[in-house]
Amino acid sequence: MFAAERRQLILEMVRANGAVSLRELARVVQTSEVTVRRDVRALEAEGLLDRRHGGAVLPGGFTRESGFPQKSHLATAEKTAIADLAAGLVEEGEAIVVGAGTTTQELARRLARVPGLTVVTNSLLVAQALAHANRVEVVMTGGTLRGSNYALVGSGAEQSLQGLRVSRAFLSGSGLTAERGLSTSNMLSASVDRALVQAAAEVVVLADHTKLGTDTMFQTVPTDVITRLVTDEPPAHDDRAATELQALADQGVQIAVAGSAAGAGGGDTVPAGRQSRRDMPLPGPRRGQAPGAGPQLRSTAALGEQQQGERARVADLRRR
Repeated sequence: MFAAERRQLILEMVRANGAVSLRELARVVQTSEVTVRRDVRALEAEGLLDRRHGGAVLPGGFTRESGFPQKSHLATAEKTAIADLAAGLVEEGEAIVVGAGTTTQELARRLARVPGLTVVTNSLLVAQALAHANRVEVVMTGGTLRGSNYALVGSGAEQSLQGLRVSRAFLSGSGLTAERGLSTSNMLSASVDRALVQAAAEVVVLADHTKLGTDTMFQTVPTDVITRLVTDEPPAHDDRAATELQALADQGVQIAVAGSAAGAGGGDTVPAGRQSRRDMPLPGPRRGQAPGAGPQLRSTAALGEQQQGERARVADLRRR
């Protein structure tokens, strides 16, 4: 493929999706990420797109929201790895809320195996993934259907969440920065996500590395409200994503990083002997906490021990 043809295809992908990772672009145009990076620089110099943290976005600073068909084919291996790790945080008998998104849909498919679970959601895709799960109760919000992401939004959805209290909220979005937290491109979706957050004792954000450092119009979860971020391993050359992760950790967010297997989705191979997740240490406590009171990251086994200790609290929440 000639350079002009590659760049035209790159432009078409960015215009169709709003934001595309270099890894995905390289896979589609069948060349190396080094070559794609040169193409992206050339297109940026012409003002046709902007570079962002290992990817390319529409020019103008704020990415627009992609539709479900486009999102479902982006970073598939990364989303699978994130969903696998996030599912390990959910304990038998818990009551949780799960927001709309392709990554949360992947999580829901894994939650179908957790007995005694109650899942509150505004996502038709999440509900569908759990529809035939044994011993999993699905509670859907009311609201108006938003067809681009198969989610229920509006005042009906928000009112149905009033008075609800669950242990955790699992949310995704269009972008995540240490400065503003999680954000999305749609006002109605942002409003419902904020209502989901209000219902939860803890907030877990699911975001692949392409969303790190991306800022969109409507804030949904401020950084100081995010309990934990589950993300994938950024490419070795993506120093900006690593910097963003450290900035989030500096503000007290627990960071769990899952490895992703190589394949059609374009994920990184985890080298032999290397763990498929790594925990980033937190330099200090969350703002407003006493020294030593900040959250600390644990291995998967340690998280399981912590969750056993939470069972009594979860049972009490369900009785309320």
